[in-house]
Amino acid sequence: MSDLTQDLLDGQELAPTAPVRPEAPTFAALGARAETVEALASAGITRAFAIQEYAIPIALRGVDLIGQAPTGTGKTLGFGVPLLDRVFAPGEGSDGVPQALVVVPTRELGIQVAKDLAAAGRTRGVRVLPIYGGVAYEPQIDALRKGVEILVGTPGRLMDLQKQKHLRLDRVHALVLDEADRMLDLGFLDDVEKILAMLPEDRQTMLFSATMPDPIVTLSRRFLRQPMTIHAGHTAETGPSPQTQQLVYRTHSMNKVEVVARILQAEGRGLTMIFTRTKRAADRVAEDLDFRGFAVAAVHGDLGQGARERALRAFRAGKIDILVATDVAARGLDVTGVTHVINYDCPEDQDTYTHRIGRTGRAGATGVAVTFVDWDDMPRWRIIDKTLGLEMPEPPETYHTSPHLYTDLHISTEVSGTLPTAERTRAGLSAEIEEDLGGTTRSRRGDSGGRGPRRGESRGEGRGEGRGERRGRGDGRRDRSDAGTPAVAEAPAADAADAADDGARTPRRRRRRRAGEVVAGEATAVISADAGPAEPATASADGEASKPRRRRRRRGGGSGAGTPAEATAD
Repeated sequence: MSDLTQDLLDGQELAPTAPVRPEAPTFAALGARAETVEALASAGITRAFAIQEYAIPIALRGVDLIGQAPTGTGKTLGFGVPLLDRVFAPGEGSDGVPQALVVVPTRELGIQVAKDLAAAGRTRGVRVLPIYGGVAYEPQIDALRKGVEILVGTPGRLMDLQKQKHLRLDRVHALVLDEADRMLDLGFLDDVEKILAMLPEDRQTMLFSATMPDPIVTLSRRFLRQPMTIHAGHTAETGPSPQTQQLVYRTHSMNKVEVVARILQAEGRGLTMIFTRTKRAADRVAEDLDFRGFAVAAVHGDLGQGARERALRAFRAGKIDILVATDVAARGLDVTGVTHVINYDCPEDQDTYTHRIGRTGRAGATGVAVTFVDWDDMPRWRIIDKTLGLEMPEPPETYHTSPHLYTDLHISTEVSGTLPTAERTRAGLSAEIEEDLGGTTRSRRGDSGGRGPRRGESRGEGRGEGRGERRGRGDGRRDRSDAGTPAVAEAPAADAADAADDGARTPRRRRRRRAGEVVAGEATAVISADAGPAEPATASADGEASKPRRRRRRRGGGSGAGTPAEATAD
């Protein structure tokens, strides 16, 4: 078993594990092989969800399949159990060349799918390898050389490794396209078609998507052979999970953080996800909540993969209980125990709304979803409301002092906008170590390649620190006190010695001045004692002193104000 597969098995267990219908069939009754049933039973999973009940028997027959179901309904095992049935394990004749491929749109979804498949194939030792950008190539290449049975990858990194001749796809006889509509949204559909063209024609293809826009329908007609279509669970057309309580408030942008601070102190609140429209807003909200004493971190596309995984690990482990995210995290994050979702910014459309609040109310659990709608967002919200049939076209105007906010969400009227010190029991993001994943330079694709100079983590770290201290924690942001201060190169020691021997200018450390105060020194050059008194002349970047000018600049007959006098050569 590869090291990466073992890492997956050492991580989060199979999800979801919420209760299912007692009359639901067992995996053994659906035809899963005994080893897979044993692995699932060890994770506490014995009965199937609806999507699994319909998809597994069809997929086990080897026919092509289209499944319309959102995340959170258990579709990973809906295609995972048939995949495990179709591959040979290392002890069953596998030669290490990939036999099955799962293509996913985002790294987070890829990691989660790989974990679930690795756990379900544990008893047979099936090797599952996640392939995604943002990390170094070498560990993934080493794992491919050691051999894998199932690949789970994002389009960009899969194509990169295939072009570099590190990846063989000629033995893949089972393919899954997961979250196909999300791949369309991210612009990966062309890459997906190129990957499909690399695979053997004699294969089984399964496509799963929450929605079926026209390009996805066209794709399925081109690459699937007489597929069977199944619908299971709530979709973007039928609306979010009925287990989720949906609340919508018309709020002012200047009062949103105050309202959020109250919601985060609601009775029974567990893990919470807050969605913003922009990366800058995610950072700002995380910093504001951190300042108020909450254990929070931000996840968005500008963070390096190591920082993103660090925040997600801390969130899953409960070291932080609030995750502020852009829509990059709206899909593919299967975290159990998310009780509240807050749409800090109004979603763009009904699909975004459904997928955002789908982070709670998963796998039969209950949840609460709160959406903020600003006055400018009302036309957009009315379309979402009408499309999904929510019957909330005019959200009530709400502030942190509004009585209905406290009654709707079971919030004590005694709470304030700051978390009491006695309740700050979470370890915080600083308790989670960021792994060095060896990021590479970022490619043009959103999922391929890493970030160069990474922003280490969100501003929401180190609760209890002052704002000034938090800005300089080595998270990739420059301390504002240094903004606008140019760096001047230091003159080499050899140049300084040469200048002293010539009786000319001797480079030394010049003290920079700002508003009359001395600041730490930079390289400069001064006139030697033989040359007569003069003000310092700055050195150039390569250590050579600038020559004195022959004239003084004058303003109104005298030396210009704030302009140092320049020496004349006597």
